Amino acid sequence: MLGDENNNELFDLANFDAKKTALLVIDELGDPTGTPLEQTLLPAIENTARIAAAARRAGVPVIFTNDAHIPGLDRELLLWGDHGIAGTPEAQTSPLLDPKEGDFTIEKRRYSAFFQTGLRLLLDELGVDTLICTGMDTNICVRHTLADAYFNNYNLIVAGDATATFLVGNQEEGLDYFKTCYAACVLSTDDVVALLEK
Repeated sequence: MLGDENNNELFDLANFDAKKTALLVIDELGDPTGTPLEQTLLPAIENTARIAAAARRAGVPVIFTNDAHIPGLDRELLLWGDHGIAGTPEAQTSPLLDPKEGDFTIEKRRYSAFFQTGLRLLLDELGVDTLICTGMDTNICVRHTLADAYFNNYNLIVAGDATATFLVGNQEEGLDYFKTCYAACVLSTDDVVALLEK
């Protein structure tokens, strides 16, 4: 009967190949220091910065996918209010991630970093079949991006402590959903860094 078995461990980390991997950082924007969300967002950003540094050392491309909304047009703004407006500081990669020359930035106007963007083309050109994902909100933009990544047959690794939930749902339930529905390997930042340093 459907649901009696869930083969969610489809990607064996023993087969991890850094040459076919990219780091996807989803909506880690601005600097939350001194804001009401600092306690929630700052640890995830700091963990992502560690992963990004390890990725660069391993030759793994770092791709930032950032909100770049158009005022008066984007439906998401009607739902959530103005945020991530294209060209503003709030739509820029967090300076705490220390972006480097050679990193990539994909602008997006919807939750998913794949929807109507050049992300799939970029990943194809890079020869990527595995994504390490970090970002926020776990249950909105990360979830929808992972859904599209799964639909496009990517192997998925999520750094659970480098994602954050602050708008919708529960962090642990969100991470469990990734494992159950997208066969994602949910690891700690320490484990992701160790994987990149193999």
